[in-house]
Amino acid sequence: MHSNEHDPRPRPTAETSEAPPTPPAPSAPLRAGGRLSWPLIAGLSALALLWPLAELTGMPAGFGRAAVILSVTTVCWVGIVGFGRFPRPVLTLTLVGLGSGILSHALALAFGGGPAPIWAVPVSLGLQAGWGALAGLLAWAIQAGLAGRGRR
Repeated sequence: MHSNEHDPRPRPTAETSEAPPTPPAPSAPLRAGGRLSWPLIAGLSALALLWPLAELTGMPAGFGRAAVILSVTTVCWVGIVGFGRFPRPVLTLTLVGLGSGILSHALALAFGGGPAPIWAVPVSLGLQAGWGALAGLLAWAIQAGLAGRGRR
């Protein structure tokens, strides 16, 4: 091709030396990159402290305690990352889940829970990371919905 006569983009002329306007940046859920917020990851991982706090406050053990703690944690993770429009929500919450699992194991060792069997550690960390990834997908869906509503 010797000429760009089929190119629909405006070209600068001799009268104006301005370049054509650049398109707006894509919204948060569509960005491929974005820096991870390590303070956010650490802070949301700290919600693992709800487990010993529930024990200290005398909340009865069992399904009810687990359901309350998991629900509160998931709502916080998804709400903060989704509505806060933090970049890379799936990776962020996967790392939060992993951090939460590491913190849970460290707390168990520190407060006399005893070490978990060696085979259980990677399984537990994988489950926590998977839970975080699922929460990240929910947060991503919220971000995509917010971005779609903003374009109308």
